[in-house]
Amino acid sequence: MDDQRVLDRIDELVKEEEELLHRHEGEGLDDDEHARLEELKLQLDKTWDYLRQRRSLREAGDDPDEASMRDGGTVEDYGTVAPFDDTDADAPE
Repeated sequence: MDDQRVLDRIDELVKEEEELLHRHEGEGLDDDEHARLEELKLQLDKTWDYLRQRRSLREAGDDPDEASMRDGGTVEDYGTVAPFDDTDADAPE
């Protein structure tokens, strides 16, 4: 899949996500819609990750077609930010 097809897929997923969210503004989503929203978020994470892989491989002079779609467990925590700990045990007092 070339980069343009990946970008087109991202656009499709984003449009579906927006339609789902706007369809029920102020009402909330039912269980099926909430599950679909979570699936869309995961598919977007996986597709963005795939595009980043392709771009990185190309920049490194490698074949972007060597990129692969990673499983959901690998990409689902990409948006999670760990708390910053600025304490340094080795810092001088």
